[in-house]
Amino acid sequence: MPNMSKVVLVWLFRRAGITVNGSAPWDIQVHDDRFFRRVLFGGSLGLGESYRDGWWDCEKLDLFFERLLRSWISRIGAFTPSHLAELVRSKLVDHGAASNSHAVGKAHYDLGNDLYAAMLGKSMTYTCPYWKGASTLEEAQKAKLDLVCGKLDLGPNDRVLDIGCGWGSFEYHAATHYGAFVHGITISTEQLAWAKEWCRGLPVTLEDKDYRDVKGQFDHVVSIGMFEHVEPQHYEEYFRVVSERLKPGGLFLLHTIGNPARVAGGPDPYIRKYVFPTGKIPTRAEIERSSGPYLAIRDWHEFPPSYYDRGLMGWHANLHAAWPSLSHRYSESFKRGWVDYYPQCCAAAFRTGRLRLWQIVLSHPGEHVDLKPVR
Repeated sequence: MPNMSKVVLVWLFRRAGITVNGSAPWDIQVHDDRFFRRVLFGGSLGLGESYRDGWWDCEKLDLFFERLLRSWISRIGAFTPSHLAELVRSKLVDHGAASNSHAVGKAHYDLGNDLYAAMLGKSMTYTCPYWKGASTLEEAQKAKLDLVCGKLDLGPNDRVLDIGCGWGSFEYHAATHYGAFVHGITISTEQLAWAKEWCRGLPVTLEDKDYRDVKGQFDHVVSIGMFEHVEPQHYEEYFRVVSERLKPGGLFLLHTIGNPARVAGGPDPYIRKYVFPTGKIPTRAEIERSSGPYLAIRDWHEFPPSYYDRGLMGWHANLHAAWPSLSHRYSESFKRGWVDYYPQCCAAAFRTGRLRLWQIVLSHPGEHVDLKPVR
């Protein structure tokens, strides 16, 4: 009796231009026939978990995902039991509550500074690079930080709040090159330790703190790659807090991955379970609706899709090259599912337009804002 799951999935992959056990770099090599049923009924989660378990391989995962995402069959995963269960779970569990806010720090950003140093290089900047005029990751990350500072018209002695400061790259850059006083907050103990050492002696203060617990007002506020961890039910609260922390006449720069779909979709089950346990990618409508009562949008800048694609593939190359020095601390399944699968899957999502990168400048409503034309 034929394996009907195999028959169906082989046909579906063929429709996407992917041949099971074919010779093209984007074709998959299946080592365990249980793969077919697991993927057919498990969707994205089954695909990722079976790769972690070594049930299949692919020479160029990014090309495999690119073909999959350009095909109509990628939508099938939204109707699998695992995806529907994840959608229900995301609605029932409030991961964005202040009491749960450190979950993503422990699960993702506290994996190990050795891992992130190998991945990110000297910049220690874990957000989309800005490749205009840059040829290396380090140059592109510096260009991104200069872009942020330029949009804020940052000057000496300006006080800036950075919500989600990471390893301190913005703090170091803004203080060193622009003379700003920066207060950074993070929910990762590993990031905080690195940032404090890196910014020692600079006009920088750093805290392990939820954004809702910050007091005082600042000339400007930035949030670079943190908003993706905010749950939708807390979007309005987030913008209200930013508005309260922002002085009259100040600017808020929000740097976030965006969902170009008109209708918000649920979180990807594999990424949610194994990479980022909280948050969701916002749509433009969600940002406009939730920010509207508190802040006015002054500028909306969408980066070219190739920028994050190129950055993610660069991070993957860095990790792959450094793996011999990391393998004693991290398992083979982690390498497959995190080092290889995660960045290449996300690179393809940007490449195919499923994800976007937005930099948005906002200020208090009713204020006259003379923005510098920075791109």
